[in-house]
Amino acid sequence: MALDLPPGYGWVVLIAVAYCFLNVWMARQVGNARKRFNVPYPTLYAIESENKDAKLFNCVQRGHQNSLEMMPMFFMLLVLGGLQHPIASSVLGVVYCLGRYSYFTGYATGDPKKRLTYGRFNFLALLGLMVCTLSLAWELLRKVPAQE
Repeated sequence: MALDLPPGYGWVVLIAVAYCFLNVWMARQVGNARKRFNVPYPTLYAIESENKDAKLFNCVQRGHQNSLEMMPMFFMLLVLGGLQHPIASSVLGVVYCLGRYSYFTGYATGDPKKRLTYGRFNFLALLGLMVCTLSLAWELLRKVPAQE
């Protein structure tokens, strides 16, 4: 079975891999924060009454956790939308990755409001990827032969 992928789909694959590297970097930041703020495994979130740096650690952890929560939707929209619009999806994927980086670094400051300074652009990129994926769905539905 051969896959007939559109020209430019390699960019989609590269963006997916780039996000994996970003995710690994964020995970390392959480590991570093564990050491810096004395939050041992398997504790997911620090308790403020037990750790004076709990909020700082929790913001780093939450920034990464939110990125993990959004990852399946991002990958699905990138991979499927890229089948119809590989270049547009790749550009939107770059915007998403940069937005996620900004979201994480803003959150990691300890002030959750800073996550949206530039991090909000990841949500706009997701919206664009939804449009690309809906375009694929529309194209596939148009090709369905009429039932007799």
